[in-house]
Amino acid sequence: MNHRGVEFTVAKTAIPGIWRWQFRIGDQTKAGKTETKIDLLAIRRVQLRIDRELKAMAQKTA
Repeated sequence: MNHRGVEFTVAKTAIPGIWRWQFRIGDQTKAGKTETKIDLLAIRRVQLRIDRELKAMAQKTA
């Protein structure tokens, strides 16, 4: 999937309600887990995390 030019993945784990996510911005890779029963909510949480990382990077360069 793609959000603001950043490729990311969200995948179910063997444990019900736990999702694994990963994305890469430049040479930095972020990964983690989120807990929700709804797949679209897991995706939205990753998108929000990407937004936070992009905002933080923009503030460092400004």
